Amino acid sequence: MPSWKDHIPSIGTLGPFLALLLACGFFSFQSEQFLTGANFSLILQQIMVVGLIAIGQTLIILTAGIDLSCGMVMALGGVVMTKVANDYGLHPIVAISIGLAVTAGFGLLNGLLVTRIKLPPFIVTLGTMNIAFAITQLYSGSQTITDLPVAMTFFGNTFGIGQTQVAYGTVLMLACYALSWIWLRETAQGRHIYAVGNNPEATRLTGIATHRVILMVYVLAGLCYGVASVLSVARTGVGDPNAGQTENLDAITAVVLGGTSLFGGRGVIIGSLIGAMIVGVFRNGLTLMGVSSVYQILITGILVILAVATDQLSRKGGR
Repeated sequence: MPSWKDHIPSIGTLGPFLALLLACGFFSFQSEQFLTGANFSLILQQIMVVGLIAIGQTLIILTAGIDLSCGMVMALGGVVMTKVANDYGLHPIVAISIGLAVTAGFGLLNGLLVTRIKLPPFIVTLGTMNIAFAITQLYSGSQTITDLPVAMTFFGNTFGIGQTQVAYGTVLMLACYALSWIWLRETAQGRHIYAVGNNPEATRLTGIATHRVILMVYVLAGLCYGVASVLSVARTGVGDPNAGQTENLDAITAVVLGGTSLFGGRGVIIGSLIGAMIVGVFRNGLTLMGVSSVYQILITGILVILAVATDQLSRKGGR
C-alpha cells in the first residue's frame, strides 16, 4: 500500500512551477501591465508554437534521445501546407493533412535511422535539420507564401473570456498537453516510453519491443511539429520558409526547464508547458521592463544550465 509520501509531488515537478510563480511575482512588481489577462493571453499566444514542439521533444528526450530538426521540420510543414493550398487550390483540411504527413514522414525517417541503423539521435537529427531546411528553401523558392485561405488561419483567431481575448491556438495547445499527459500516465504505451528511457536493455528483456517504442515516439513527435506548423501559419498568416530558426533550442530549453531529464526516463509532460511558460514570462517581463533582448537570451542560457545542473545533482543524489 503506497504511503502518504508517494502522493507528494517530486522536486522535479514542483521546482519548475515554483520558479514560474517566483518569476510572475517578480515581474508583477516591475510592471503594472504584467498581471493582466490580456498580457497572459499574449504570453500563451507567443509560446503556443514552441509549446507544441516541446510535446514532441519531451517524448523523444524521455527515451534518452534528442531532436535538433524539430524547428526546421515545423517550417517545412508550414510551407508545404500553405503552398499546396495556394498552388493546387486544395481544401485547407487536405492541405494541412499533407503537411502533417510530411512532418510525420520526417519523424519516421529519424526513427528508422536511430533504431535500424543505430545512429546517434544527435547526429541523425542534425543531418535531417539541414535536409529539412534545404527542402523548405528549394520548394518555396525562399519566398513567403501569402494570400492563404481563411480556414488556415482559424487558430489565430480569438474569442472573449470576460475582458480577455484568448486565441483558439492556445486552447489547442492546452488540449494537446492534456491528452499527452493522460496518454503517458494512463496507458501501457506511455509507461513503455519511460521504461525505455530509464533502462532500454532491461525493458527489452521484459519483452517490450524497444525499437518500436522509439520509432513510434519519433513519428508522434513529427505529428506534433506538424500541428505546431498549423499554429505558426495561423499566428503569422503566412507560410514562412525562414521560420523555425530557433524553435529547436527553445523547445529543448522548455523541456529541460520543465524538469525532464536529458538522460531519459524521468519527467512530466506538463513540466514542458511550465518550462515554455517560464521562458515566455521572462521574455515578456523583461520586455515590459525595457531590458535588451541580448540580456533575455543571457538569462535563458543561465536558466538552462541551472536546470541541467539540478538534474545532474538529483541523479547523483539518487544513487
